[in-house]
Amino acid sequence: MSDGARDPFAPAIDAGIHRLAIPTPFAVGRVNVYLIDDDPLTLVDAGPNSGTSFDELTRGLESLGRSLEEIELVILTHQHIDHLGLVGLVAARSGAEVAAIEHAVPIVESFSEEMEADDAFASSVMLRHGIPKDVVDALKQVSRAFRAWGAPAKVTRVLREGDELSFRDRTWKVHWRPGHSPTDTVFEDAERKMLMAADHLLAHISSNPLITRPLDGSDERPQSLVTYLDSMAETRKMDLDYVLTGHGDPVTDHRKLIDDRFAMHRRRADKLHRLISERSRSAYELAQALWGNIAVTQAYLTLSEVLGHTDVLLNAGRVRELMDGETIRFEAVT
Repeated sequence: MSDGARDPFAPAIDAGIHRLAIPTPFAVGRVNVYLIDDDPLTLVDAGPNSGTSFDELTRGLESLGRSLEEIELVILTHQHIDHLGLVGLVAARSGAEVAAIEHAVPIVESFSEEMEADDAFASSVMLRHGIPKDVVDALKQVSRAFRAWGAPAKVTRVLREGDELSFRDRTWKVHWRPGHSPTDTVFEDAERKMLMAADHLLAHISSNPLITRPLDGSDERPQSLVTYLDSMAETRKMDLDYVLTGHGDPVTDHRKLIDDRFAMHRRRADKLHRLISERSRSAYELAQALWGNIAVTQAYLTLSEVLGHTDVLLNAGRVRELMDGETIRFEAVT
């Protein structure tokens, strides 16, 4: 590096872990895919399903003296399409095993059907919280177009909380950390005090706890942010020096980052409480008050953000829900 600073990924490289930054079509930018140069030769995530991403993945492996056909195991960190899109293709080309947390198996194996169900659930949530039907319909079409960046894969190794993945030179412990998605999984190398965290923790942006269809098939909307805060609290307890993330650079002080995230979410909840105290509002009206005119592609993301913080306020007894026709509004508790 030009200023003499050490490559932030140097500790990973020293441990036989190589980051490949694969392009995505999303605002978050490139996704980090990791080659674990061990036995078995392992890929963590694979990038979205596109020719450009596949070519960069292939070239990245070749630059490390490896080929796609040598991959023996693919580990999936969670269900989002920028991480799972190429998993099936990599496994088909290499014959690799595919490992994923048990909660992700039906989503990964029945991708199109699960995404259709997710879209129906999201539409219901949006309509109930004040987003106009024309925006909901437009966002459904956007979601269907994005779906092409994902693809199904057969999971051949089902992971559970507390399982261990044994390699020649390391052992990883499996931890389920739902919140950003219902299937977020992190992998702890206790000997090195290192964590493979994917999107559970990101250094440069906060992970958006997207409102996602419940894994148990119920119609009740999950409290994604509340779940995510609980998951971060569990990760905060871990003895770590180095966290590899799904986007951007590694994290070297996970407790400070998590404390900063907790403080940020408290500030946002307080800001929403002030807005609700002015008058009762729907989640969509709250999102508009915070961010103005919202692009169609951001409507569900911003709704998830608002609902996450109103859940915090509801649980604290600071607001309550009111039905206004078929729309839910939030009112401050005096």
